Amino acid sequence: MKKEYIYVLLTYITMQLSSFIGMPPLYLLAVKMGYSSTDAELYATAYWGIFSFAVALLVILLILRKELFKNEPLLRTELPRASAPVAILWAIAGIFLAFFAQSIASMVETAIGIETGSENTQYLVSVIDKIPLFIITTSIIAPILEEVVFRKIIFGSMYKRWNFFISALLSSFIFGLVHFEFEHIILYTAMGFTFAFLYAKTQRILVPIAAHVMMNTIVVIGQFVFRDDLERMLNDMEQVQSFIGGFL
Repeated sequence: MKKEYIYVLLTYITMQLSSFIGMPPLYLLAVKMGYSSTDAELYATAYWGIFSFAVALLVILLILRKELFKNEPLLRTELPRASAPVAILWAIAGIFLAFFAQSIASMVETAIGIETGSENTQYLVSVIDKIPLFIITTSIIAPILEEVVFRKIIFGSMYKRWNFFISALLSSFIFGLVHFEFEHIILYTAMGFTFAFLYAKTQRILVPIAAHVMMNTIVVIGQFVFRDDLERMLNDMEQVQSFIGGFL
């Protein structure tokens, strides 16, 4: 693995662990300002999340500036890179593929007795409800970071050695473990597998990034703008809540 990739992984890990240092002072500050303990926790999560994710993204983009903005190397030299119009079509199609994959995974989880819905997602929604600016993190920054880390670096490094199925499965499983919702490992693995497919198919990391960003954005909009309509359509809001990408 290239040293730049190691730096990116270290940056991502540091960002994840930084909440143990950054959030307590913000929590105490919010309590002193008169907020309840529940609201103080939400404010600390939101503002430290926005700050830490934004800083990590800037650092990672700086580390990978040559690859991402100049001449991104191919995953496999024997595979062609999709043209810009084709890549755009795959990014749009990727949204539907991602929702389809999650629907199948949700049905599998239900069949084996796992309840639908995600506590992690429900918590994120409560944070957004209190601090709408947090949408920037869940809908834009987090998906970009996850695609760079789990698809470009982890999946990409594996794919140079092994076949697609093994590389996509292992990297997606790691993607699921990092979200710390082990009961929904099938769901997260299905999502990771879908985005790995988009990356391998187009040889452009911007394709899974775009699909992931748009998917999360659609879910957030659905949660707060079309909530009643979605409840009537699906009769189970928890199924929708399981769609959004993970955070801490």
